[in-house]
Amino acid sequence: MKTIIKPIAFLGAVLAMGAASTGVAQERSGEQIYNNYCSTCHMIGAAGAPKLDAADEWQSRVDARGREGLYENSINGFKGMPPKGTCGDCSEAEMKVAVDYMLDEALK
Repeated sequence: MKTIIKPIAFLGAVLAMGAASTGVAQERSGEQIYNNYCSTCHMIGAAGAPKLDAADEWQSRVDARGREGLYENSINGFKGMPPKGTCGDCSEAEMKVAVDYMLDEALK
């Protein structure tokens, strides 16, 4: 039994190291990121966060900063929101997808 486990364990370790070193990660959807990280504040408007269902709050921000400005705010933080909100492991691309999701939902 030990002769089977060792090669399998070694192979698992090699595959895990390979996956980690390639930096390949499954990109999450905007909806997933919102539900897991953004909704806590954006559902209730904590610390002035625009609520997802408040089109006027989002539109005023788009008018003032544009979509690119909102991307920058989500990545770098803005007022009470820390950089990347509560999603410390989100990529910049994922943050943009999350902003797009919120804008699309809010401005339907």
